Amino acid sequence: MITVAAVAAEFGRDLDVAFTRIAAILDEARARGARLVALPEAALGGYLTALDAVSADEAAAPAGEPAPAASAADYSLPPALDLDGPEVRRLARLAGDLVVTAGLCEADGDARYNTAVAVSGDGVLGVHRKVHQPLGEGASYLAGNSFAAFDTPVGRLGMLICYDKAFPEAARALAVDGAQIVACLSAWPAARTFSAPDLAEDRWTHRFDLFDRARALENQVLWLSANQAGSFGSLRFVASAKVVGAGGEVLATTGTRPGVAYAAVDLAAMLASARASMFHLRDRRPDTYPPGTDHPAPTRAAADVASAGPGTTTSHVAEV
Repeated sequence: MITVAAVAAEFGRDLDVAFTRIAAILDEARARGARLVALPEAALGGYLTALDAVSADEAAAPAGEPAPAASAADYSLPPALDLDGPEVRRLARLAGDLVVTAGLCEADGDARYNTAVAVSGDGVLGVHRKVHQPLGEGASYLAGNSFAAFDTPVGRLGMLICYDKAFPEAARALAVDGAQIVACLSAWPAARTFSAPDLAEDRWTHRFDLFDRARALENQVLWLSANQAGSFGSLRFVASAKVVGAGGEVLATTGTRPGVAYAAVDLAAMLASARASMFHLRDRRPDTYPPGTDHPAPTRAAADVASAGPGTTTSHVAEV
């Protein structure tokens, strides 16, 4: 059994505040026996304060009312961090014996990427640059161009960032590369127009939750979904961090509140049970798919799961 945790919390520009919050989250996670903790997109330095002029206007307007004029003050950029810099090393030290995923604005020379890193006390285990960019995000970041899984002490892991999960091919590419666990880190906001006062009723919350369950089920993987909470600039985030089993069942969720969703999972048994009769990766027919949509055959890591019985899980949610 391993215990995994998906975080919904508010992170802004102040890195010292962020690290204080992360340290508290990881201390509690370690005390609860967690092995893997997924922090949100832009946990180090915060997300964009607005996506574009239109989205800033619309997000600031009450449901059904005209939007106010946009202002240059609505916009600010997160600090650009080096993957081998002091902030990522600090995150790795805090992680220690845990595997921790977190989002940041990556500096690569003059280029900037919306990036997820997986770290432990041993350093950086894996990196993903966000490929799919919503609305005006491309004005602030270059897009990544690949999806790859990597080995960690808790299993073979893949990472996605926010809008990436709206594209089935992204998660499928990770599963084909042997991912047993996918961590999707988000700064997913409520709807920009006619948003619901109750986040639980917001249509973008519904989409966020639906994508999580669908991607887990399609690829028969353990799915961790972390998200920003609260508000930042013109954006109001839906929280809704969760752990989803390989059958698409929600094992734990924070709902639309800040918190940490914990689930204890027998990973090998869960994967074996989900893939015992209808193994989606095995049963694909890439030869029939249009060019550009097929992937190679599953790697051995994807197919070689323990022949165990149904997995057992336990779950709970902690506030942050």
